[in-house]
Order: sequence, then C-alpha cells, then structure tokens
Amino acid sequence: MSILEYLVTMLQSGAASLASYLAAHVLLCLLPAFFIAGAMTTLIPKEAITRYLGRDAPKYVSYPMAAVAGFVLAVCSCTIMPLFAGIYARGAGLGPAITFLFVGPAINILAVSYTGVAIGMDIAVARIILSAVFGIGIGLIMAFIFRRDDRAHNEGTSANGGLFGAKAGVRPAIWAFLLLLLAVLVVGTLAVDLFANTYAEMRLPVGDALGWQAELDRLVPYDAAQGQEGVSLQGLLLIGLLVLIGVTAWFGFNHIDEGFNRWSWAALGLIVLTLLVAALRVTPQVDGLRIGLTGRFIGELVVLAAVGLLAWKGLDAFQVQEWLWEMWRFVKQIFPLLIVGVFAAGMVRVLIPPTLIETIAGKNTVLANLVGVLFGVFMYFPTLVEVPIANMFLGLGMHRGPLLAYLMADPELSIQSILITAKVIGQKKAWVYVAWVTLFSTLAGLIYGAWVNGANVWLLSLLVAAGIALLLLALAGLSRIGQRKSIAETRQEIQ
Repeated sequence: MSILEYLVTMLQSGAASLASYLAAHVLLCLLPAFFIAGAMTTLIPKEAITRYLGRDAPKYVSYPMAAVAGFVLAVCSCTIMPLFAGIYARGAGLGPAITFLFVGPAINILAVSYTGVAIGMDIAVARIILSAVFGIGIGLIMAFIFRRDDRAHNEGTSANGGLFGAKAGVRPAIWAFLLLLLAVLVVGTLAVDLFANTYAEMRLPVGDALGWQAELDRLVPYDAAQGQEGVSLQGLLLIGLLVLIGVTAWFGFNHIDEGFNRWSWAALGLIVLTLLVAALRVTPQVDGLRIGLTGRFIGELVVLAAVGLLAWKGLDAFQVQEWLWEMWRFVKQIFPLLIVGVFAAGMVRVLIPPTLIETIAGKNTVLANLVGVLFGVFMYFPTLVEVPIANMFLGLGMHRGPLLAYLMADPELSIQSILITAKVIGQKKAWVYVAWVTLFSTLAGLIYGAWVNGANVWLLSLLVAAGIALLLLALAGLSRIGQRKSIAETRQEIQ
C-alpha cells in the first residue's frame, strides 16, 4: 500500500468514526447530559455544596460531599483545577480538596453518561464506585500524612467564613426540574424492554431504502469485529439535524442572556425533534422505511413535555436564559474537542496493530494496568475525549481492567495537572498525591479486571477493605513513631 493510499485509509477511518459517533452517541446521551450540566452549574449555588468541605466539617460529611461535588457542580477535567485551587485557598481541608480533585472529573454527568453508552454501563458504574472509594481513601491518607501542614493551612485561612460560611438552599422546583432532565437521559439510554419494545409501526414509502443503506455502508465502511460502528439512514438524518441545531443555536444561544429570539425557539424545537427522531426504530426495506414507535419515543415525548412545562411554570425567565447559556458554553468548550478527538482516534486506529495492544494490555496484569495509568500521564485528553480513545483501545484488544485504569488516571495525572497541583499545595504534597493516584488507579484496574474475569465481587470487596485497613494501621504506626521521635528531639533540646 502506497503512502497516499495509507493516508486515504486513515482519513476514511477517521471520518467513519466521527460519523458513527455523531449518529450513535451524541443525541440521546450527550444532548441531555449537556442540559443537565448547564442546569446544575446554574441552578444549584456552589455554596450549597462547598460549604461542607471545610477542614472542621465532620469527616462523614466533608468526604462524601467532596466525592459527589463533581457530579453536582458538573466539573470536568478542564475546570476541576481552578475549582480545586479556589476551595483549597478558601479554607477547604487538604483531604476533602484532594478527594474533590480526584473524583470530580470521573463522576461528571457528561463523563458518566457518555462512558456508559459508548463503552458499557458496567465500566461507568465501576468508574463511579472505585473513583469515589479510592478518592476518599486518597484524601484521608493525604490529610493524615500532612496533618500538621493542614492544621497550619486551616489557621491561615478563614475556614468559617466566605465560601464555607455561606448558606444557600435549592428550591423544590429546581430539584424536580433536574430530576426531569435526568429522566430524559435515563429514558434515552436505559436498555430495558419497556423502552426498547416497539408498540406501533408505520411504513414510509421513500424508495429502495435497503439499497441506500448498502451504498452508505460502502461510503462509510466499518469493521464490527474491532468495535467500529456504521452509519444508518436514521443516523445520517440525525447528523443533518445536528448541523441545523448548531446553526440555529449559534444565533439563538450566544446572546440568550439578552432574551429569546426566533433562532432560540428554532434551536429548542430542533433539539426536541432530534431527540424524538433518535428514539424511533427505523428499519430500511426494499419498499421504504419501517418506522417503529418505541417505548423510548413515548417516554421521551412525555418527559420532554414535562420539562418544558416546568421550565415555563417553575423557573423565571432569567433562570431559563442562564441555564441555556451555560449549557451552550459547555457545548462550545467541549464539543469541538470531541470532534477532533474522535476523528484522531479513528485515524490512529489504522496505525496501531491490534496485536500490539493485545500484547501490552490484553490481559489484566499489574504491568498492563500500570501502562494504562502511565498513558494517561503523557497523553492527556480533555473530559469525554478520553472515552473515544478508550473505545478505540477496547476495539484493538485492550482488557477492560487496564482500560479503567487509564480512564481513572487520565484527568488526574496529566503533566499539566501535576504542575498545577504542585503550585497549589506544594511539590512534596503533589508528588505524594501522584504516587497514591498511580497506586490506586492501577489497583482499581486490577480489581475491575478481576471482576470481568469472573472473580467474586464480595471477595474482591473484602480484599479491598482489608487492604485499606492494613494501610491505615501502617500509617497510624508511622505516625506514632514520628511522634516519639519528635518528643525525643524536644527532650534533647531541653537538656
């Protein structure tokens, strides 16, 4: 194969990956997730969450709150660092701040929903649980190791004032609104018979749709054996609707804070139409298209109507405008990176031999999981871009254990994240944090990989609990030794 032919193959692979990505994952998954992220950022005051992260807050409150703050505040790997620096400077304890830093990007609503749809809900749930457990563990360990520095930091900041003394509440209407937005995501992505079944059918006479699908498969080839997805006629229509949404949103949402215009209403109408079209079951046939009205379509129709009604009756106009503007900000910040990342992943797939990935990370070994972690250090990708990269490796033969290790380490251990963390908490604390993240991310991959290989989940949970207990005992022993040395040194100075 010549260089030109190789280049054409790479470009074709990148275009195929991008087309299938836009058709299969953006709509019922990412569109609702963007709306949820915008609503959480706008409608839930940060003070309602961050005031529980102070060093003097009870550990049973501060650490779980730090673990879920990334979900509630919809933080991604791009925004976690300034938020981490801000809450630490304003008096957050070292432990809760570290937990927030580690867990935040992993349980961001965008990352969770996209990971579940693109790679599998099992790995999304494992990412949430293991990130939360190990994030709290790392936070406790860091707070224990550097307790003197943490005490001094607490004395030098206003832990009981400013951000951590502020009181803020959330109205019931806002909670109901957020739950309805979450329902849009759940109805669109949950794989259960209630939503998957078809309850009515109709035929759309548009010619030889089966022949058109064959031609589309020729133009956008794919290899299902490597985890690649093709583009259906329905997907092609959805891509066209996405382009129309982008155009109308650009004119309708860029200045939504100044009020609604015709473009704003057009964008919202197209979004609703696109979600409903994506929920249909469309089957190409020789004599046209068979359209199936699924439970997913009916559910989306009901929930979207409820969202619109509650936005109209339960929120004021300024809150709706803020929500849509924040959602659009997320789209502009993240979506272009996704496009580039997915296209690049499709091109890189051609360059990497499957045998190489299978050899390095095809099994759930310590080395394979460590390789996954180290890849996150040198090849950082913004939130969500790491998902198509991970999906590419999965298609090339990577075991799901090392894959999880990479997904957990990527936001935390990039070179730029390490440098910023060191600037915020100091070099020594930063490198200790890096060591623990490396250890726990590798361990998370091993645990999840063992479960994938058939190990008993209760036995794995017991082993994790025993390991954490031994670690805490070792730290306690080191602490006592340190205290004895300090007392001995003090006595020598007195003598």
